[in-house]
Amino acid sequence: MAELAPLDRPEDVPAAVVSALGVRETVLRTAPERPVATADPVELLVEYCAGRELLLVLDNCEHVIEAAARLAETLLTRCPGLTVLATSREPLGVPGEAVRPVDPLPAAEAVRLFGERGAAVRPGFTVAEDADAVAEICRRLDGLPLAIELAAARLRLLGPRQLADRLDDRFRLLTAGSRTVLPRQQTLRAVVDWSWDLLDEEEHDALRELSVFAGGWDLAAAEAVCAGPADLLVGALVDKSLVVASPEPDGTGMRFRMLETIHEYAVERAAEDTDRALAAGRRHTAYYRALVTTAEPLIRSGEQLPWIARLETELDNIRAALARALAAGEEEDAVALVLGCGWFWWLRNHRIEGAEWAERTMVLAGGVPGAVGDLHVRHRRAEGGTGRSAPTEPGPGVPPDDARYWPRLHLRMLHLFLSSETDPDHENLTPAARAYVTGLRDLFSETDAPEATVFPGLLAAFAPFFLDTAEDAYPLIDGAVDRCRRLGAEWELATALMFRVHITVDAPRENADAQADLGELRHLCARTGDRWLGAQVASARAELAMAQGRYEDARAECEEALHLAQEVGAFAETPFLLARLAEIAHHSGDRPRAEAHMVRAAAVADETASLDAHAFLILLRARMALEDGAPDEAEAMCAQLRVVNGRTGGPPTWMAAFADTEIRVRAALEGADAALPQWREALAAAVSARLSGSITASLLETGALLLMETGDHTAAVHALTVATRLRGPHARGPHEADLAARVTATTRAALGPAAHTEAVAGAASIDPADLIS
Repeated sequence: MAELAPLDRPEDVPAAVVSALGVRETVLRTAPERPVATADPVELLVEYCAGRELLLVLDNCEHVIEAAARLAETLLTRCPGLTVLATSREPLGVPGEAVRPVDPLPAAEAVRLFGERGAAVRPGFTVAEDADAVAEICRRLDGLPLAIELAAARLRLLGPRQLADRLDDRFRLLTAGSRTVLPRQQTLRAVVDWSWDLLDEEEHDALRELSVFAGGWDLAAAEAVCAGPADLLVGALVDKSLVVASPEPDGTGMRFRMLETIHEYAVERAAEDTDRALAAGRRHTAYYRALVTTAEPLIRSGEQLPWIARLETELDNIRAALARALAAGEEEDAVALVLGCGWFWWLRNHRIEGAEWAERTMVLAGGVPGAVGDLHVRHRRAEGGTGRSAPTEPGPGVPPDDARYWPRLHLRMLHLFLSSETDPDHENLTPAARAYVTGLRDLFSETDAPEATVFPGLLAAFAPFFLDTAEDAYPLIDGAVDRCRRLGAEWELATALMFRVHITVDAPRENADAQADLGELRHLCARTGDRWLGAQVASARAELAMAQGRYEDARAECEEALHLAQEVGAFAETPFLLARLAEIAHHSGDRPRAEAHMVRAAAVADETASLDAHAFLILLRARMALEDGAPDEAEAMCAQLRVVNGRTGGPPTWMAAFADTEIRVRAALEGADAALPQWREALAAAVSARLSGSITASLLETGALLLMETGDHTAAVHALTVATRLRGPHARGPHEADLAARVTATTRAALGPAAHTEAVAGAASIDPADLIS
C-alpha cells in the first residue's frame, strides 16, 4: 500500500511507491550476463513487479492524479500479474479501469459510527440519549464518515439536539479533528477546501452556478443555468466527487445533486462572485418558470403522468425559484410560477403550501385584500408583507388593459380556491370575506373575456358554494358551460359539466339533465385523457346510481374512480372514495365489505389529513350503531362529529345528513316527542335549501317514524307517502325499506285498511313544506 497523501510534488509518486514496496537495492537485468544498475524508480518498479502476483494500493491520488495515472498505466502494461487499486476523488482514466464509487455510509452504519465516536469522547453516551437528533445529524452530514467523526467530537460540549440545531453553520462547528491526521482532515472546511483547490477556474465557476439548484437537476437544467459547457463541467465535477450522479427513476437519463455539505460550501463560494451568482439565479428562475408554464396544461391531459412526476421531482427547485422571485420583487416571475403550479398543488395535495405561496405572491402583486385575513388561511402575511398597502377590494389594482390585470385576478381566484381547500371552517365567512368572494366572482362572471373561462378563472362559477346553496350555482355554472363551448376549452367544459352533474344529484333537478351531461362527459374525458377528470366523472356516475338505488352500478363506478385517482396520484380523493364504497356496501346490505372499506378509508384519511373523509366515516358509523341498537355509541360519535376539527357548519346536504342521524339518536335515547322539534327544523332547512329528493326523502322517512311513535299515524302516512313520491322510481336501500315497511304495517294496523288508503291518497296534494307545521 502506497500512501500518496503526504506528497507535494507529482514527480515523487514513483519513488513513494518504491519506498512502500521496500525496494532498497535492485538492478535492471537487460540480459542474464549483464546486470546494469538503475536509479529510475519506474524501471525499478517494473523489474520488481513484472514476475509477481501483486495488489498495489495507491491511496489518495487526487492531487497527483496525472502522475498516478501514468505510473499505473505503465505498470499494468508491463506487469501482467499486477492489479492496481487506486483511491481518489476522481478516476485515473487509464485503459481497463473499473470505477467503484464509495457511497456515504447507510443510515444505520452512520448512526453506529456516531455512537462509537461519541462514547469515546463522552463516556456513557449512547445513541438512545436522543435517537432522533443523532439520525438527523447523520442524515444532514450525508453519511460522510469524517464529518460524522468531527460531529461526534463536539459531544464534549453539546448534546445531540444542540449539535443538530447548529449544523446550518457546520464549517465553523466541525473543527475538532485529530491532531495526528493530515491538516486537511482536521476540520470539515479543510477537507472540502482540499477538493476545491483541485478544481480549475471553469470548474470553480460551474460549482458556484450549480449551487442555485435545490434537490438536484438534470443535464438540460444545468445547460440552462451554467455559462460554460455544462455537459463537460458537470461530468468533471461528478468525476471529482463533488456532484453525485444517479439514473432518473423513469430511466430517461441521469440526475445530479450535491451532498448537503458540498452544497452549503458551494453557496459560500458563490457569494464571492455575486454577479455570477445573480445571473445563474435569474437563469434558474427562467428555466423553472418555462417548465411549469409548459407543464400546466399537460398535467390535465393524457400526457399528465410523466409531467406530474417531473413536477414532483423538481418541487424543491420550483420552491427555490419562487423564493428568489419574491425576494427580488419579480412580480411577473412569481405570478407565472404560482399560476403554473396551481392545479398541480391542488391535485397532489400540496394545498396548504400552495395557498401560502399564492398569498405571499399577492403581497408582491398589488397587496393583499383586507378580507383575505378572514378566509382563515394558515400563512401569515407578516412574512414579507411589511410596508405594503392592503386594498379592501377584490380587483387587481390595475385597469383591464394592463398586462398584469388577468394574471393578478387569476392569482386571487387560485388563492381563494387553495385556501378554501385547506380550511375546514371556510363556510363561516365574515361579511368582509363574503363581499370579497362576491366581488371576485362578479369580476370573472360578468365578462366574456377568454381569460375568465380558462382555469383558474373558471372557478368563479363555483363561488356560490361559499356563499349560498348549490341550487343558486346553476346560473353561473350554466353560463360557464356556454362560455366553454364557445371558446372550445374542452377540459374546462368537462369540469363545468362535471360540477353541474354533482349538484344535480344533490338538488331537485331532473335526473335526465345529469344523464345528458354524463353522456357528453364520456366523450370529453376520452378526448382530454385526464385521469383526475375521469375519476370525478366516475364518482358522479356513482352518486347518481346510488341516488337511484342502483348499488351494484354505483360500486363499479366508484371503484373505477378510485383506480383513476390513485393512478394520477390524487391521493386526497382516495379516502372519500373508499368511504363512499363503504356507504354503498352498507346500503347494499354487505356489512363485512362496508367495515373493510371503512378501516382502509380511515387509515388513508389519516395519511392525507382528510377531515371530510373522517367526518363522513364517523357519520356512517353512527348510522350503523343505530341500526345495531346501540344509540349510546351513536350519540358519542355525533358528539365527536360536532367538534371534529372545530367544524360548526357545512354544506346543506352534509348538515341535513348529520341532522337526520342526530334526530334518530335523540329519538332512540329520549323518545320521539323530544326529537320532533329538531326534525321540524331540519326539514325546514332542507326545503329552504331545495335539497335533492333523496336527501329530503330520508328526512321524511325519519319524520314518519317519529310521527308513528307519537301516535300521529295519519301524519306518519303522509310523510312516508311524500318521501316515496320524492324517491320516484328508485328503490330504497335495505335499511330504508325496513323502516318504510315497519311504518306501513304499524299505521295500517292502527288506522285500518280504509283509513290508511285514504291517508295515502290525501298525501297526493301535500308537499314537504306542508308537513313542517
